[in-house]
Amino acid sequence: MPDSPVWKDGLQVIELSGGVADYRTGREFAPDTLSVVFSCTKGLASILVGMLTERGQIPSLETPVAQLWPEFAVHGKEQVSIGDALGHRAGLSATREDVPPHVAWNSLALADILAAQKPLWSPGANHQYHTVSHGALTAKMVLLGAGRSIGKTFAELIARPLHADAWIGLPESEEARVSHLVEDPQEEPDTSTLSDQQRHDRYWIERAANLNGPIGPNVYNRPEVHKLELPGAGGISTVRGLAKIWSATVTETDGVRLISDETVSHLSAPRSGGPSYFFGDPPYQAWGAGVMIPSDWERYLSPKSFGHDGAGGQIAFADPTAKIGFAYVTNRMGDFERGQSVIRALARTLA
Repeated sequence: MPDSPVWKDGLQVIELSGGVADYRTGREFAPDTLSVVFSCTKGLASILVGMLTERGQIPSLETPVAQLWPEFAVHGKEQVSIGDALGHRAGLSATREDVPPHVAWNSLALADILAAQKPLWSPGANHQYHTVSHGALTAKMVLLGAGRSIGKTFAELIARPLHADAWIGLPESEEARVSHLVEDPQEEPDTSTLSDQQRHDRYWIERAANLNGPIGPNVYNRPEVHKLELPGAGGISTVRGLAKIWSATVTETDGVRLISDETVSHLSAPRSGGPSYFFGDPPYQAWGAGVMIPSDWERYLSPKSFGHDGAGGQIAFADPTAKIGFAYVTNRMGDFERGQSVIRALARTLA
């Protein structure tokens, strides 16, 4: 079920795992078990964009996306910055028109549709979580900047140098190690009393998530999905690899430092928080340029922490003050409180 390591000062100091990775066979959850980490992948993609800005392959976060991607400069999106696109402020949380499955599951094809689309709100004026479309935007920006797909660039610049078992697009040879997701029973929300505005907002929030199919075991247990490069929701990693990557954002880890302190500051500077354009319920999350930052939803370790959570209860982050890299993954969907309780225990230990 869960697995959680902690890296401090570039060294792994804690590794915990337990439960069952595949309830069909009884296979145990082990340190080398791979898990779908859902939106934790957004954090990995944002780290990669930060690396490419340092290398000069992608312009600074305050540069308009259109400078890198000219086709983006339509319908009032001309001045949307790279950082604000990463920070869920581009007005492209969902497509206006239905798209066929073969397009929805192709990040670059989806990116082209989003670039041509009129935004759902005035870009930069508000934010709304780009549940799936965030990955399409980062996939296109990385391709334009690095000249290679986001999966190949992630492998070359992040996973291989760190010897981290993490992929955006899983090789078939690794499929047998992936845990099997199960749904944690959840009470269905009562929608009978929703106002027309609430139903409208709920429609667009759900559309953002269901763009390429429901986010859950029925979809993300499929090997054909695991091999796709889906940087919004489809990364697959061991928990050790995930924590190691976040460690390398704040301190040298196995001889590798992924991004500088300056880039950490740029990525984690607040951009979005509080009630979003299509209102949801508190506690509200908050973001920098594609990374989640402390909020009422998750305090992490300190005001300087940054990372990203994922559907079902996945959590990964770094803290530059404590030089911590942390990850928690679970294959029982809906398990957020357990991971958050581990972070609270870690905070008490470090206090």
